[in-house]
Amino acid sequence: MNTKKLLALGTCVSVIGMFSACSDDSPSSPVVDPASSSSTIVPNSSGDVGPTSSAIEVSSSSVDGPMLSSSSNFEDDTDSTITNMGVSEIMYNAPGGSALEWVEVYIKKGPDIKDMLANNLRLDGAVSFSFPPGSLKNNEYVIVTNDVDLFKKTYSNLPAGCRVFGPWDNDPKTNAVAKLVNEGDVVEVKLKGEGDVSAAFSNLPPWPSLANGKGRTLVYRGSGNEADPSSWGPSAVENGSPCAGGDKVLDASTVRVNEIKPFVLNGTEGWVELYNYGDAPVDVKGWELESKRKGKKWTVGGTNTVVPAKGYLLLEATADVFGEGLFLSDNGDEIYLYEVVAGARTGKESSLMIFAGKQSSGIVEVAGGTVAQGAMATETPGAANSALKAGPIFISEIHYHENENDLNDVEFLELVNKGTEAVNLVESVNNTPHGWKIEGVNMEFAAGDVIPAGGKMVLFNDSLKPKESLIRTRFSIPDAIPVRFYAGKLSNRGETVAVKKPYSFVENGGDKQWYYEISDATLYSDRWPGMTDSDGKGKSLNRKDFTTMGYGYANWTLADPTPGK
Repeated sequence: MNTKKLLALGTCVSVIGMFSACSDDSPSSPVVDPASSSSTIVPNSSGDVGPTSSAIEVSSSSVDGPMLSSSSNFEDDTDSTITNMGVSEIMYNAPGGSALEWVEVYIKKGPDIKDMLANNLRLDGAVSFSFPPGSLKNNEYVIVTNDVDLFKKTYSNLPAGCRVFGPWDNDPKTNAVAKLVNEGDVVEVKLKGEGDVSAAFSNLPPWPSLANGKGRTLVYRGSGNEADPSSWGPSAVENGSPCAGGDKVLDASTVRVNEIKPFVLNGTEGWVELYNYGDAPVDVKGWELESKRKGKKWTVGGTNTVVPAKGYLLLEATADVFGEGLFLSDNGDEIYLYEVVAGARTGKESSLMIFAGKQSSGIVEVAGGTVAQGAMATETPGAANSALKAGPIFISEIHYHENENDLNDVEFLELVNKGTEAVNLVESVNNTPHGWKIEGVNMEFAAGDVIPAGGKMVLFNDSLKPKESLIRTRFSIPDAIPVRFYAGKLSNRGETVAVKKPYSFVENGGDKQWYYEISDATLYSDRWPGMTDSDGKGKSLNRKDFTTMGYGYANWTLADPTPGK
């Protein structure tokens, strides 16, 4: 959301009596000084507000992370006449308990920046930092860190000319230098609204565990959506290669955890299904399966441990295969499969998030060549997976980047109830009421929030709450359609948005850790093929398939924004 769209206070000019724009906030324009020009463009101090939610929360919050898909369909049609920023490497959890954190930033495409300060180059989101005066060359790699001295001590053999900036800004809550939350967040590089990038990271599946305190950095593979875990991998070398660029990534094994059925209390034993997408069979005897949530690992045994090429292997959760037996809770878990050779882990891994509920969880391929994780609609042990379980509440419209030429336009989400009964968005779990959540925009529903069967609800940023009647008039939203407000924002680049229903909770030191089922989720992108007109050009993403989760651009179409209709 552009701040010029918000109902700001102070010396601002009212627009149509509803929204307002501050006088120092000009429309988007090229944000760099091209080499062929000697002009100086006055920096625009506004930009997108950073995200307020992390991928995982504890204490009256979720401990189930978002369901991140891996999208192979990514249209790189970025405008090469403007500077497009990139994040190429992230150290969010250094090994050995070190407090060091850093982000590597570069120009991914387009002209050099003659002066970073004049062009308002900055970090936003998980951490904040404004770059000082000075140029930045195309494909030059620079570091921004929480501790410059510690960084230089850790990396004593930096490439010649490597520039290290920092520390980043203090956290206003602690008044200490901010931290990258290990559970996950988004680092945004801002350049006056154009050429920006939103780079995600997380310690949850399917993100690589080697980047989580085990000595590796998180490295961008060079293509794909930076909010997508498939675009990242663990560095091939210890501690990464700051300022080098083109870092090698440790690839995964061809064997992946494909579907898992948790143990349930009625005596039904669970199972683990493996799939080998390689061209040769793989023997997984001696490989290790680990539960992050339980802090426990099992060694794969038994007599049948070969996964055929392009085939499946079903491992029953019994003592014969997993020693004392594999018992996984229906509250959910993070499961990792590690390749083991000669008794040692090689670093190659596969991972799967088990989602709350008694059904299995797995990986599916969805329209457009995308893969995604989630709860399964039907269990398919030893065979290709079915569709992801979804509903009854779906995300039906996403207007993530407002029309740049219409100051009355704002971002929103629209939800629809495809069920046959009204859905109360506050559940009673063990006689404890708790609201549904929207992951990605920091929203939890309250008592009285109900979506009738076949009905809709529209969600706006909470800065617009005092103007609800004007919003309804602006978009002709019927009185029967409930309007609610969220504290976060939608990224202009792309992010995971998930609708989550409370499933259970566990008391922990007086606090409640909540576990959620997923009703719907998507990882949208501003570079989905054929859908770039949703990126500030007046169109929104409209859902056309409600049979599964909203992953993949084929589930969406472009249309004019129609919230509540």
